[in-house]
Amino acid sequence: MKTINEWKHIFKLDPAKEISDEDLDLICESGTDAIIVGGTDDVTLDGVLDLLSRIRRSHTVPCVLEISNEEALTPGFDYYFIPMVLNSKEKKFMMDIQHKAIKEYIDMMEYSEIFFEGYCILNEDAKAFTHTNSYLPDKDDVKAYAYMAEHVFHLPIFYVEYSGTYGEPELVKEVKNELDKTLLFYGGGIENPEQAKEMKEYADVIIVGNSIYTDIKKALKTVEAVKDK
Repeated sequence: MKTINEWKHIFKLDPAKEISDEDLDLICESGTDAIIVGGTDDVTLDGVLDLLSRIRRSHTVPCVLEISNEEALTPGFDYYFIPMVLNSKEKKFMMDIQHKAIKEYIDMMEYSEIFFEGYCILNEDAKAFTHTNSYLPDKDDVKAYAYMAEHVFHLPIFYVEYSGTYGEPELVKEVKNELDKTLLFYGGGIENPEQAKEMKEYADVIIVGNSIYTDIKKALKTVEAVKDK
């Protein structure tokens, strides 16, 4: 199994959305480096367990649970990603929820499987932006958050999240220049191979989510687009 430092592409599946067994098989066998299970609304333990069991039934692709609420936390995943929303106006979305999850569930997880993500949500229309009571940072703010993620908090991942809309490659490039050891994840609005390739110029890993449910054929082509780089 590749280490997270070798990943280039991730598909993100929302346990609150329907996906057929056929499409799920295509995603799992696409050559993607991992699958993240996570979402903002209606993420339940039953939904998470159902999706995990369907993936595990016949596939070996690494599975990550991105923890958005502790009620949906369960053993059985290869990794656990815990978001810290750096541009939230509320401390609870950066520290308190994470503290509670660790306090209650650390015994069921190996610490080597846990990765904290410094999140920066840049789409005002996204559910995650509203849910976390975030503010829209400017370019210098984002670069400062990236610097803090690596040099203050020593986080393994800084996640630039445009959540449903395609972001600014130039900003992603400037953010990458602030990072050395911390991995740069990009997610948001990637619907075709060209966008995937453009963002992979600067991000270490790209995450493809919504297009799985809107145009799976194009979504699948994003894997090869970044693997060729």
